Amino acid sequence: MPSAFAAFFDRVRSSSLSIGQLTFGGFLLVLTVILITSIASVVAIRHIDVTFAELQRLQTVGDIAEDIDRGLSSLRLAARDYVTDPSAQPEKVSEAAAALGDLLNKTRLELAPEQRAMIDGVDARLTRYRQGIERITVLIARRTELLGTLPALREAFENSIPDITNQVAAKNMFRAQNEIAAALLARDPVRAEQAALNMRALPINTPAMRAAADAYADAIVAVSTTEREIGNLDRDVLGTDGRQIGLVTEFLRDLSDRRGHVLSREFAQTLTEARWQSIALGVSGVVVGLLAALFVVRRIVRPLKSIARAIRALAGGVQHTAIPATALNNEIGDIARAAEVFRKTLVEADAAREAAVHALAEQRLAEESYRKLFEGSIDGIYVTTPSGALLNANPALARMMGFDTPDDLIRATLDISKNIYVDPTARVEYQRRMERDGMVREFEYQVYQREQTILWLSDSATVVRDDLGAVVRYEGTVRDITNQKRAEEAVREGRRLLQQVIDTVPAVINVKDTDLRYVLMNRYMAGIFGIEPGEAIGQTTRELMARYGAEKTDANDKRVLATRDGLGFYEEEYRDASGVMRQWLVNKLPLLQANGEIENIVTVALDIGERKRSEHEMRKARDAAESALRNLRDTQNSLIEAEKLAALGRLVAGVAHEVNNPVGIGLTVASSLERRVARFSEEVARGDLRRSSLNEFVEANRDAASQLVSNLNRAAELIQSFKQVAADRNYSDQRVFDLADLTEQVVMSLKPGLRKQKLTLTVDCRPNLTMNSYPGPYGQVLTNLLLNSVAHAFPDGNGGAVEIKVQDSGEDHVEILFSDNGVGMTPEVRRRAFDPFFTTRRDQGGTGLGLHIVYSIVTSRLGGRLHLHSEPGEGTRIQIILPRNAPLEMAAE
Repeated sequence: MPSAFAAFFDRVRSSSLSIGQLTFGGFLLVLTVILITSIASVVAIRHIDVTFAELQRLQTVGDIAEDIDRGLSSLRLAARDYVTDPSAQPEKVSEAAAALGDLLNKTRLELAPEQRAMIDGVDARLTRYRQGIERITVLIARRTELLGTLPALREAFENSIPDITNQVAAKNMFRAQNEIAAALLARDPVRAEQAALNMRALPINTPAMRAAADAYADAIVAVSTTEREIGNLDRDVLGTDGRQIGLVTEFLRDLSDRRGHVLSREFAQTLTEARWQSIALGVSGVVVGLLAALFVVRRIVRPLKSIARAIRALAGGVQHTAIPATALNNEIGDIARAAEVFRKTLVEADAAREAAVHALAEQRLAEESYRKLFEGSIDGIYVTTPSGALLNANPALARMMGFDTPDDLIRATLDISKNIYVDPTARVEYQRRMERDGMVREFEYQVYQREQTILWLSDSATVVRDDLGAVVRYEGTVRDITNQKRAEEAVREGRRLLQQVIDTVPAVINVKDTDLRYVLMNRYMAGIFGIEPGEAIGQTTRELMARYGAEKTDANDKRVLATRDGLGFYEEEYRDASGVMRQWLVNKLPLLQANGEIENIVTVALDIGERKRSEHEMRKARDAAESALRNLRDTQNSLIEAEKLAALGRLVAGVAHEVNNPVGIGLTVASSLERRVARFSEEVARGDLRRSSLNEFVEANRDAASQLVSNLNRAAELIQSFKQVAADRNYSDQRVFDLADLTEQVVMSLKPGLRKQKLTLTVDCRPNLTMNSYPGPYGQVLTNLLLNSVAHAFPDGNGGAVEIKVQDSGEDHVEILFSDNGVGMTPEVRRRAFDPFFTTRRDQGGTGLGLHIVYSIVTSRLGGRLHLHSEPGEGTRIQIILPRNAPLEMAAE
């Protein structure tokens, strides 16, 4: 056998098995031993299980005996109490007997057949026990009845004793009665019966006394007899049968003990056999396992240890150590060959390792410096995950957020986007910038402090990525800029409100300091210089205009500084950024401090270029009218043009007058607002700002803003209407326009003149009436019609009403109905109304070209037709039909 094992191991040693094959073979061998051991253990455990079940049954028998013993004890106690205590309840005895009977019936089913006879004997004795209890019950009832008659007999006996004349007899009678009472108290029925017999034997001569003594003695004898019978039953039945039941329970216990000893010996013998069997199988398994382990060690562990030893030597610096087992054709050979490759590359990696060690030292130094900076920084420093978990924070950040330590802050901050950010979209924007740029700089947002106080923070952070380029955390610093934000917001709100107000004004508005540098400029003026309003702050007019090669004198600003008074309106001109010469109507006013010194200079200027051009055109028209004397045709055309320009001049004068009022009011309010802003800025700078001052400032700004917006909007509407009408009149090309909007603009520019004449103007325009025609000539038509009504329809100045109604007339035309409730026209005047130079007010300066111009523009320029309806005293009505698209021949003209 040893030679066979040696041959087997030699064959295995000479073979080149893989690690998996070697490990699987050893595992299969050990598994076989474990399987054999398990089968033997199952057989032994089955035998033990049978023995243990028998022991459990015997334990059940012992428990049954104990239960029967306890039930019998309960029955004895109940019977004893019932016998000795007349007041005891018989139901307790019945209940105890019934419980014991039920227990016996249950027990009989659980015992072996040879043990059930014992239970049957116990049941029979229990039946006799119940019968004895029933007889005792009868006797007890009888005793109770007899005891109930004793008080009356004793009382009759005691009442008859004084009738005895013989003192010795009376004394003997008392003695006998006391002996009876003592025996009854001592519960001694025998002595009580003897005392009663002795009483009957005493000589008594009195018949009544004799009868009472005999009745009392007979009752005592009857009670004693009943007590004796009860005692006999208690001794003969209850005691004897109870002891016999107890013997049965003792026999059950003895039977259980004897059988238990036998089973215990068998159980011990089984355990001993199983133990030795387990030891033998275990030793066999250990031997087999050792052999398998030895085989695995020789074929796997030893080569691996040799390779590991060589690798450790390589790691220790012995770079020329030979790697064993490289010739094996299994996984160990693969590991050895890989180690050989490692050894060859280790020399090349040694220099890199030295460099890495040096870099690690530098990194540790940098980490120490970073830790000191992290702990001592006055700015908050944090490290978070992209999902919003706070990983680390310095003490400054914890204090900033209202926590005592960084750990408290980290524990309280589960999700930054939900717990910290006031606006979650700020966190989204932060992450978007980090993903896009890998960093954020001075990123501002609001956060909740510990007590729900809102803070402004300025955040600068960078992204930290892993080797694969994925974002692993954000590292950054934050500064508390809450106070800065509040101050900036207050100043910004004031400036924003003021800038918003003045930006709505279509006029030049600016404010300069005493160095003549701009501190405020509206968008209208910034457009003249070709810049944004913010770019002009801090620069002079000369610097701004030098950008495009123009200049402007600052003599007027110096005059304001010298006189400390406004200059009033004056005209000025200079070139704008596009090189166009602009004419202005200017007013400059100083803003004074509390001490009377000039703080700023406010300039307001209106563009009067259109007016200047109108004046120039009027001069040209006057020259043309003089030459019209030589040529009627030329004169007529010149007069028509002059009439247009005259109407525009009147329009300009009315608009200028109307605009002057809201602009003057707006300028006054703006000056007052500027002074309030200056005082508020001083209070903010001094730190004396109070809630009452802030509320007063906000209320004053609100009122000023309301007045500025109201007046400047009025001026803007007037100027815009005027500009649009003027532009349309100067613009002779065809374009697409909304007829309702154009009509409203023309009427808006003419309303000031109508109010002076006490006229009511009603306009009813259907919206979305689009025309492709000439807006300028159309505006001229409406202007001439209104001016003609003012001059001719209401000569007495008592006022009246004018109505303009615009509506569509079919798909291709529109209808304009112009009517008034004035004096109307006679048939002669109506017939010549459109003739040139015909007028009924020539003595008042009329030219007779107003309606002629209307007729010419409508029929020739606009390609339409018109009808006049008028009667004396019934007003005038003019119907104009115009095509939506002007004819091509009209456009050619």
